[in-house]
Amino acid sequence: MDLLDWHRGTLSSRRLAVLVKHMPRDSAVNRDLYGEAVEWDASTHLLAALVDHSAVANWMTATINSGEDAEPLDYPEPVARPNLSATEPDTDKSDSDDGQEDGELPAPDRLARFFA
Repeated sequence: MDLLDWHRGTLSSRRLAVLVKHMPRDSAVNRDLYGEAVEWDASTHLLAALVDHSAVANWMTATINSGEDAEPLDYPEPVARPNLSATEPDTDKSDSDDGQEDGELPAPDRLARFFA
């Protein structure tokens, strides 16, 4: 395809718009518009979510099984995703009456009671 066809009048503007709109995910136009987000398909997002959930599960297990005198473990950082900062949690923190402040990590005894 030659883009000069549009200038010559043999390629309509509508056809050109359709061709640009339906370019492959990894095309130069999509890469320029959306950056590295074009490389992340659904399976890549699912793998990142799996890694995040596994890290949180390991953190919970270690927190529950550490002694009461042990220093609290750091909460795991989520995998960095395109167009999302790694410091912003992607979960919706709704108001609940669980006796815990927003942003405060649960104590080991609360985790043990929850999973017991």
